[in-house]
Amino acid sequence: MPVLYLSHGAPPLADDEVWTGQLARWSAEIPKPTSILMVSAHWEEAPLSIGATRTVPLIYDFWGFPQHYYDVQYAAPGAPALAAEVGKLLPETHQDTERGLDHGAYVPLVEMYPDADVPVLQMSMPTLEPERLFEVGRRLAPLRDQGVLIVGSGFTTHNLREMRPGADAEPPAWSVEFDDWAERAVGGGDVDALLDFRDKAPAARIAHPRTEHFAPLFVSLGADADAPSGRRSVIDGFWFGLAKRSFQFG
Repeated sequence: MPVLYLSHGAPPLADDEVWTGQLARWSAEIPKPTSILMVSAHWEEAPLSIGATRTVPLIYDFWGFPQHYYDVQYAAPGAPALAAEVGKLLPETHQDTERGLDHGAYVPLVEMYPDADVPVLQMSMPTLEPERLFEVGRRLAPLRDQGVLIVGSGFTTHNLREMRPGADAEPPAWSVEFDDWAERAVGGGDVDALLDFRDKAPAARIAHPRTEHFAPLFVSLGADADAPSGRRSVIDGFWFGLAKRSFQFG
């Protein structure tokens, strides 16, 4: 299976016909996974944890939106078999038996697998340190041979204070510069530069005042590290000035 890093969007992503269409086409172009392992920007917990392995209520981890965004349901099957495999590869893993999928997980999955017929397991980021997340991804790589789709869900630029109103807003220079650098670094396989992005990328500190939305990329990169088989940008463009670029590895 390939590995993905996607920009997951806020709940109003469902109202963006361009973006939802891009996600739907992307999922149609890859083999249907046996299960999905989601690493979302919205779950940081140490020690490394996995969520519920049965269908439990979603986590609506956002505030101040219209009610219909809180009415969204995504009753994907739990993935106990995948949880067991993750436990073999990462024995330090703990389980939160009550934690459902947060919006970084279910918002894109509603568009990519709307029938909710693929088992989903969510995993926390135990740290934001790129090298440690890269190693987590490397240890998870064998899951790909079992048909598991590993998805890092973040946002290629993410500064909510600097968002520009309107989905078609002209993106600010800092967002364009960082997005261009990320595309070239990923496409060129410059993993060292990516791991050191805070010092190597232009406008890194304004593009990511806090790095949790870029951090899932390192898990995805690690899962493709030992046998890289093609890294490409699948989705590009901007939304409210933020780069929605998304990548596929393999």
